[in-house]
Amino acid sequence: MIATVRNARRLEGVVALPGDKSISHRALILGSVASGRSRLSGLSPGADVQSTIRCLGELGAAFDGSTLEGYGLRGLRRAGPLDCGNSGTTMRLLAGLLAAQDFKSELIGDESLARRPMDRVVGPLGEMGAWTSWPPLRVGGKTPLHGISYTMPVPSAQVKSAVLLAGLYADGSTSVIEPVKTRDHTELMLSSMGAPILVEGLKVQIGPTNRLEPLDIDVPGDISAAAFWLVAGGLVPGSRVRIPGVGINPTRTAFVELLRATGFKVREANRRYVGGELVADLEVTSAFSLRPIRIGGDTAAKMIDELPVLAVAATQMPGQSVITGAAELRVKESNRIVAMEEGLAAMGADITAVDDGWVINGPRTLEAARVSAQGDHRVAMALAVAALIADGRTEIDGAECVEISYPDFFDHLEYLC
Repeated sequence: MIATVRNARRLEGVVALPGDKSISHRALILGSVASGRSRLSGLSPGADVQSTIRCLGELGAAFDGSTLEGYGLRGLRRAGPLDCGNSGTTMRLLAGLLAAQDFKSELIGDESLARRPMDRVVGPLGEMGAWTSWPPLRVGGKTPLHGISYTMPVPSAQVKSAVLLAGLYADGSTSVIEPVKTRDHTELMLSSMGAPILVEGLKVQIGPTNRLEPLDIDVPGDISAAAFWLVAGGLVPGSRVRIPGVGINPTRTAFVELLRATGFKVREANRRYVGGELVADLEVTSAFSLRPIRIGGDTAAKMIDELPVLAVAATQMPGQSVITGAAELRVKESNRIVAMEEGLAAMGADITAVDDGWVINGPRTLEAARVSAQGDHRVAMALAVAALIADGRTEIDGAECVEISYPDFFDHLEYLC
């Protein structure tokens, strides 16, 4: 699919975001091993979450679109190779859950997923006594597991969650010590389900349990999806975009805080808690007096999914912006560092890729070009935002990959224009 995006005179309207992808995965996986029926609404409609639903169905979970019948921590059944599609979250979280089962499982995926680093999850699960191998990713069949204290070398909410899921079944307590606080949806959800979990700073500890209570959750809007509209609404003159019901979990808002600090006008209203998650309505209007950015290390790790569209914003900031500490972007669905350099450079941006990010000089007037999404949903959407401020009509090859997380993205873009 080739998506054509034209320069926009203004953006105006209300956008209903897809449900948060991270929360959706976790609600489905934990609900499948709860003792009873969970009610789940507002789940992400993207292909990644559909991969989780499909895998859980093969393991015996019954989901009808709104209710999920959980069969307890030991109720999963043996299944053939589980196809995780393009979803690293599906593969890593299920690896933690299935490593503690008394049967072996194999987790497979598409070509992109097969290239992503799964040794990060194989390592700690092996330390817990699980049988694991990679590649391909095979786990389970060797129990019981034993608790460990695991210091993570690289920030990863997915790896943390996998270890915590395995820790539900382990003898003794299991601790994960993070180098920087990552999204804590797993901890919040496990706590709400009655799991013995303790959070002390960067340490998360879980003990074995025999039962998880069912969930009743309305999944909030995905703040990583909101990021595209926040940047677009700030960069396109005369815009006003309202985004209701966005999850603003404190571990996910570093990007919004950075935008505000650089001159974006992002307002927040109607704060409330929904299913234990903090939610608010966001509104963005045109930015002015933008300032360049310089981020790295822990800050970059906190907004890793939003960095491609942050690179777009940096092309319009006066002076030199430096985004580093993001080597993780090289092992996502694509090499996002290279993909964004190639796409934005083709549109006239002054952008140079470095090992762990970009150096971007701005502001630059962008020109329409034919660019490639490189099979990556976040690259496709970031380049679409760039196209909104570029002169002419930009063509994005492979734009169908937005189905992974945000199937309605281009429909919403057209509506806002």
